[in-house]
Amino acid sequence: MGIADLFRKTKTPPVCSAVVVAAGASRRMGEDKTLMLLGGKPVLIRTLSAFEQCDSVEEIVVVTQRDRIVEIADLCKKYSLSKVSKVIAGGATRSESSLAGASEVKSDARLIAIHDGARPFITPELITATVNAASEHMAAAPALRSTDTLKAVDDKGFIIGTVDRETTVRIQTPQVFSAELIKGGLTKAVTGNIAITDDCLAMEMMGVKVFTVEGDESNIKLTTPKDVILAEAILADRGEKI
Repeated sequence: MGIADLFRKTKTPPVCSAVVVAAGASRRMGEDKTLMLLGGKPVLIRTLSAFEQCDSVEEIVVVTQRDRIVEIADLCKKYSLSKVSKVIAGGATRSESSLAGASEVKSDARLIAIHDGARPFITPELITATVNAASEHMAAAPALRSTDTLKAVDDKGFIIGTVDRETTVRIQTPQVFSAELIKGGLTKAVTGNIAITDDCLAMEMMGVKVFTVEGDESNIKLTTPKDVILAEAILADRGEKI
């Protein structure tokens, strides 16, 4: 019996540990995007609240910059985020921060969800759908089909080909994985100094295929000031005050 068979034969609802990564420098935003206010609440608190409300999440480990640890821990207490078990310092790269968080979850965690702290519109429903898929397939992530024509370009900016839009998707987070496999993949990336843009790549390096579930157009990542305008529109659409 392989690992996949063990995952499929479980009779209890899948529950995972969540790692929320908020250790970036926010250079393109011009300020710490995870602590900026959005509709009166810090972005990170909106993100964490979705995981707090999700029955598929047992605990939350927050990964941040070292000088933000106390501030974020105080915010978690202020907003009664009881599932936040640890607030820790991240590393110099995404893979280092993800590995730091994955290394701090409960030792018996079977699944680990890794999510961008700057995606405040994630919903408990999408988290659950991704966790369920990972329980079946060992690795899962939300994905959106591209509505634009996709082109490949060379290093000088010239188009060199068309990418098949039917087999290309935009990947979101949370990305949920077998705990042992993602720890192994991230360790390989860190020790090999391999740059990864998302955690799915760490699983791909382990030879594991990542299953995709339907993503959410509102599950945007705040990166530049223009994204804040879109975020405020999403809040307004949800009937919240900006």
